[in-house]
Amino acid sequence: MWYIAHMKSDIQRINNIIGQLEGVKKMIESEKDCFEILTQVKATRSALESFTTQFLSGQFVDCLNSCKKTEQEDTCKKFIKEMTN
Repeated sequence: MWYIAHMKSDIQRINNIIGQLEGVKKMIESEKDCFEILTQVKATRSALESFTTQFLSGQFVDCLNSCKKTEQEDTCKKFIKEMTN
Protein backbone atom coordinates (compact mmCIF):
# COMPACT_ATOMS: atom_id res chain seq x y z
CA MET A 1 0.00 0.00 0.00
CA TRP A 2 1.05 3.57 -0.65
CA TYR A 3 0.78 4.52 3.01
CA ILE A 4 3.21 1.86 4.20
CA ALA A 5 5.78 2.88 1.60
CA HIS A 6 5.63 6.51 2.73
CA MET A 7 4.98 6.00 6.45
CA LYS A 8 8.34 7.40 7.65
CA SER A 9 7.89 10.54 5.59
CA ASP A 10 4.32 10.98 6.80
CA ILE A 11 5.30 10.52 10.44
CA GLN A 12 8.13 13.04 10.06
CA ARG A 13 5.74 15.60 8.58
CA ILE A 14 3.27 14.99 11.42
CA ASN A 15 6.06 15.40 13.98
CA ASN A 16 7.04 18.68 12.33
CA ILE A 17 3.45 19.91 12.57
CA ILE A 18 3.27 18.86 16.22
CA GLY A 19 6.49 20.78 16.82
CA GLN A 20 4.97 23.85 15.20
CA LEU A 21 1.88 23.56 17.42
CA GLU A 22 4.06 23.18 20.52
CA GLY A 23 5.91 26.31 19.44
CA VAL A 24 2.62 28.21 19.11
CA LYS A 25 1.61 27.01 22.57
CA LYS A 26 4.89 28.27 24.05
CA MET A 27 4.44 31.60 22.28
CA ILE A 28 0.98 31.98 23.79
CA GLU A 29 2.21 30.97 27.25
CA SER A 30 5.02 33.52 27.07
CA GLU A 31 2.62 36.18 25.80
CA LYS A 32 4.39 36.83 22.51
CA ASP A 33 3.07 39.41 20.08
CA CYS A 34 -0.25 38.31 18.59
CA PHE A 35 0.94 38.94 15.03
CA GLU A 36 3.93 36.65 15.56
CA ILE A 37 1.61 33.99 16.94
CA LEU A 38 -0.81 34.36 14.03
CA THR A 39 2.06 34.06 11.57
CA GLN A 40 3.05 30.75 13.16
CA VAL A 41 -0.57 29.57 13.27
CA LYS A 42 -0.87 30.32 9.55
CA ALA A 43 2.34 28.40 8.82
CA THR A 44 1.11 25.45 10.89
CA ARG A 45 -2.24 25.47 9.13
CA SER A 46 -0.51 25.55 5.75
CA ALA A 47 1.70 22.62 6.73
CA LEU A 48 -1.32 20.62 7.86
CA GLU A 49 -3.26 21.40 4.68
CA SER A 50 -0.27 20.41 2.58
CA PHE A 51 0.11 17.15 4.49
CA THR A 52 -3.61 16.41 4.17
CA THR A 53 -3.56 16.98 0.41
CA GLN A 54 -0.44 14.88 -0.09
CA PHE A 55 -1.69 12.08 2.16
CA LEU A 56 -5.12 11.90 0.59
CA SER A 57 -3.81 12.01 -2.96
CA GLY A 58 -1.74 8.94 -2.25
CA GLN A 59 -4.21 7.20 0.00
CA PHE A 60 -7.45 7.95 -1.83
CA VAL A 61 -7.27 5.23 -4.49
CA ASP A 62 -6.30 2.61 -1.91
CA CYS A 63 -9.19 3.71 0.31
CA LEU A 64 -11.67 3.41 -2.53
CA ASN A 65 -10.36 0.02 -3.59
CA SER A 66 -10.51 -1.17 0.01
CA CYS A 67 -14.10 0.03 0.31
CA LYS A 68 -15.12 -1.90 -2.79
CA LYS A 69 -13.45 -5.06 -1.55
CA THR A 70 -14.99 -4.87 1.92
CA GLU A 71 -18.38 -3.66 0.74
CA GLN A 72 -18.27 -0.52 2.88
CA GLU A 73 -19.82 1.72 0.25
CA ASP A 74 -21.80 3.79 2.75
CA THR A 75 -18.64 4.53 4.73
CA CYS A 76 -16.82 5.46 1.52
CA LYS A 77 -19.60 7.77 0.40
CA LYS A 78 -19.57 9.54 3.76
CA PHE A 79 -15.78 9.88 3.58
CA ILE A 80 -15.87 11.32 0.08
CA LYS A 81 -18.65 13.73 1.01
CA GLU A 82 -16.73 14.99 4.06
CA MET A 83 -13.48 15.39 2.15
CA THR A 84 -15.07 17.33 -0.70
CA ASN A 85 -17.04 19.77 1.46
